[in-house]
Amino acid sequence: MSILRTASTLLLAGLALMSIAVPAQADTLDDIRKAKKIRIAIDLAIPPFGMTDDKMQATGSDVDLARLLARDLGVELEIVTTTGPTRIPMLQTNKTDIVVSTLSITPERAKVIEFSLPYADHPSVVGALKTLSIRQLSDLDGKKVAVVRGTTQDSDLTKQAKGAQLVRYEDDATMALAVASGQVDILATARSLLPAISKKNPARTLEPKITMQTFYLAVGLNKNEPRLLAWVNDWVKANLQNGKLGAIYKQYHGIDIDPAMLLKAGG
Repeated sequence: MSILRTASTLLLAGLALMSIAVPAQADTLDDIRKAKKIRIAIDLAIPPFGMTDDKMQATGSDVDLARLLARDLGVELEIVTTTGPTRIPMLQTNKTDIVVSTLSITPERAKVIEFSLPYADHPSVVGALKTLSIRQLSDLDGKKVAVVRGTTQDSDLTKQAKGAQLVRYEDDATMALAVASGQVDILATARSLLPAISKKNPARTLEPKITMQTFYLAVGLNKNEPRLLAWVNDWVKANLQNGKLGAIYKQYHGIDIDPAMLLKAGG
């Protein structure tokens, strides 16, 4: 019996040491609630999704979505300013809790981060001056085409329009300025950004020429955060169904979104 008691004692001691040696998995949802603040990365240079008003206050559809999310979670919102290329690295290095920044769901991104259910659709287009005749990707051969580095448009044209001369910019604001000032006449971007870019120089009005594909925008989260992902998914679903997310999108984009289609697309 003494041998059994000794073995039992050693087993319990070993289990106790294992519980000490293996730290509990971090849970971002708990951390957010404890801090009473959520850090959300948003690009404020891609109107009407993210921008600043005449008082330099953040505004736009992604900004209003982030404010609604923080309010429903019962915490303060801290906007972490980002750009297209830095959205995922900021998430992976814990500089932000989630990303709400025209982040399209793609298979490549899904390998390194998690996506919520989509909250909006997002057609990707080749846009150009109205005077230019562009009907297919082969029409871009030998022409300069502006893209933001690291975006889906950059990736798609690199693969599908090898004859185009891609001019890469670090963010949408710099690209928009280049187009408005006449440095480039063609760009690949989200369809919703064309009116804002044209507004910078009405003499150079842009129109969509080719729809490359339709993406779905979602909240980006780190992997291995099941509780936070579940909360965000429930939140997106509820606010699509109650019309709040649709109202935000309509206010800034002038377009209705289809909640049923988005929920179906999210599986």
